[in-house]
Amino acid sequence: MRDIINNKNKRLMENKTLTNYFDKDFELNELGFASPITILTLLEETAVEHCYAINYNLYQLAEQNIGWILFSGIMQIDRYPNYKEKITIRTWLSKYLMTKGIRENIIYDAQDNIIGRAKGFWIFFDIEKRSPKPIFDGIKKGWSFCNQESVQYNLYKEFQVIETPDYRCSFKVHKYDADMYKHANNIKYLQWVIESIPNEIIENHYLYSIEGKFISEVRLGQTIESLVKQDTVKSEDKIFLHTIKVDNKVCATAHTVWRKIKK
Repeated sequence: MRDIINNKNKRLMENKTLTNYFDKDFELNELGFASPITILTLLEETAVEHCYAINYNLYQLAEQNIGWILFSGIMQIDRYPNYKEKITIRTWLSKYLMTKGIRENIIYDAQDNIIGRAKGFWIFFDIEKRSPKPIFDGIKKGWSFCNQESVQYNLYKEFQVIETPDYRCSFKVHKYDADMYKHANNIKYLQWVIESIPNEIIENHYLYSIEGKFISEVRLGQTIESLVKQDTVKSEDKIFLHTIKVDNKVCATAHTVWRKIKK
């Protein structure tokens, strides 16, 4: 995929973005690289810092029964950072609708090479009413926006719902799986997806990309089914379709691409 952000565009974006630097120890896999869970966690930490930077932190919003809910998105990682490696995450808003914002992310290594990208479609949400709410003008003014994209992706993309899976796992939603909005957090969905992939794939491939769409909430105490089906398309990559269900109700759908680890 071509680079959409170049050095000139980066300079134009400086006053509209937040840049977060990470050099702490990562949660590593057995090969000594950061895990997909770690990368998603760092992306979310950066978004939280972006909220704090404009004086609309998540806890202040929660006191007003307001929050941000992820509707759909993509994370694409060309290379995972290794132990003690310093990375930089740049985030910005590229577009607003009345109740939604599109968040862009670029991940750089210490040499300023792009090693990952992510895009998310976030809904401004009334927690008590469980419904979308118009984004505050102060938030849009504080963040502004830059229409540069981190990755070209259709955030309205639909995914096949799996009825006859190749693999199936069940997981209970525990107390620490839920966020301040009392539903399973986005990181937990990624864990369910990864833990449902066959070990022979996990041991010999890395997660290159995940695309997903959230359809309904998963709540504390519920038991989810993670359904997986391998795509039959001819490719050097291993491609899987995913469906998360509760009581046979579809809660999320996803598509993952796994690339061979070069040893």
